Amino acid sequence: MGRRRSYESGTCDVPLLGETIGENLARTVARVGERESLVDRPSGRRWTYAELDKDVRRLAKALLAAGVEREQRVGIWSTNCAEWVLVQYATALVGAVLVNLNPAYRAHELEYVLNQSGIRLLVVSAATERSDYPGIVSSVAGRCPALQRVVVIGEPSLEELLEASEQTDDEALDTRSSSLDPDDPINIQYTSGTTGFPKGATLSHHNILNNGYFVGELLSYDEHDRICLPVPFYHCFGMVMGNLGATTHGSCIVIPAPSFDPAATLETVAAEHCTSLYGVPTMFIAELSHPSFAGHDLSSLRTGIMAGSPCPVEVMKRVVSDMNMSEVAICYGMTETSPVSTQTRVDDDLERRTETVGRVMPHLEVKVRDPKSDRVVDRGEPGELCTRGYSVMLGYWEDPEATAQAVDRAGWMHTGDLAVMREDGYLNIVGRIKDMVIRGGENVYPREVEEFLYSHPDIVDVQVVGVPDERYGEELCAWVLLKEGAPRLDAAGLREFCTGHLAHYKIPRYVLVAESFPMTVTGKVRKVEMRERSIELLGLDEAARVRHA
Repeated sequence: MGRRRSYESGTCDVPLLGETIGENLARTVARVGERESLVDRPSGRRWTYAELDKDVRRLAKALLAAGVEREQRVGIWSTNCAEWVLVQYATALVGAVLVNLNPAYRAHELEYVLNQSGIRLLVVSAATERSDYPGIVSSVAGRCPALQRVVVIGEPSLEELLEASEQTDDEALDTRSSSLDPDDPINIQYTSGTTGFPKGATLSHHNILNNGYFVGELLSYDEHDRICLPVPFYHCFGMVMGNLGATTHGSCIVIPAPSFDPAATLETVAAEHCTSLYGVPTMFIAELSHPSFAGHDLSSLRTGIMAGSPCPVEVMKRVVSDMNMSEVAICYGMTETSPVSTQTRVDDDLERRTETVGRVMPHLEVKVRDPKSDRVVDRGEPGELCTRGYSVMLGYWEDPEATAQAVDRAGWMHTGDLAVMREDGYLNIVGRIKDMVIRGGENVYPREVEEFLYSHPDIVDVQVVGVPDERYGEELCAWVLLKEGAPRLDAAGLREFCTGHLAHYKIPRYVLVAESFPMTVTGKVRKVEMRERSIELLGLDEAARVRHA
């Protein structure tokens, strides 16, 4: 038998959906209109599919009355709530491009995204103890010329927007919706950029509708499923794998809390008889270790998804045994691929489900290539994982150069992840070509953090590396060279400097003050060596030994 290349294609008898998000929702409403579609536990509100359709259409007509044109950008900067879901589907109905903003953004990050995407109308959370969203918007709005209107959830500005829906009739909305094409851009999600600026992955109806649908297909969803979503909607994990995975199957979206709360999640699963639960590994760890864990009846669970960062094998085993999630799946992907490229199957054995990231999704292709020669490597050999098919983004918003670097002329998305394809087609992620850090499901590029830290008055040079962490998968460690005579800098001091300027997950947990950095003979910083030395200096050997799929 000759060599077996590391290539797989996802054959499937179920065809791709050739429709828009609005058309798909209308089909679901016609089929299961009286079934529950959305439960917002914090507010106590509930919607059937018929009621959801009514409220989505009202908001869509309000957007038309506000002058929102096809492919204009509408932003949402909010924690999880029912309004997030309504905005997601209403913008899809009118063909506006929904721009997801991370609730952890600070002022300079918000300003960049508002301007880079050209957001015209922005929906924001009301002020909370953690963040004054309207106040931050006001502080940057004068430098964002495209921004014309800000609507605050729970305040009169939202009701004023909705009241204007009476100025638009159903015929006008149907005319707009029927003019849309499945390949139209419908969503921009920002990923951390290696140049220090985020890039806006631009996704179509076809991209995200089908990805959500096939994730749900592989989890055997139907109208009896109730999906608990503690994962953020601003990520593909929440809005695609969660919301679109639900509505394409007539399942119910259940929101346990505005942001992750392990007690609220466990209480919601029990009270709402949820059949599916999503989370990054840190969320499942927090739930399993919560003092009230044993007091919650989780017997309704059968499935769910663990994704977002490498999944510790032992945690996955406990999720299966202690949370009754016998059909739980691991998903692997990236925002640029809508997001899921590989997924374990409900009938996979425990070894595949705990020690791999699954196999290729239906209608997609994956290959593992040698980054130097570009040749597909043999099975069992490491190389860069690439994926091709309906899920690959339209491109980075107004950044053709970055798009060309990510997607080659044959249509392959280069993930930057190092993987090994086993003989059975299942994949293991073994590292990353570049030095991106994944902290609790959040992608962080050290370059972005380094550029900000260079503004510290006492720092001469800085390098940021990822180090292993049992809870978050990885944490950031900053190696710093200080100016002569500068006071000693510790992690608390660095955190104080960063707070309010960098999102919390980008702030280094550790600081190592050095006199020099390890360098190659050609003068390049050896980050691999820095990571190894960081593990040793910080005593992280035990965290480094935790196995991941």
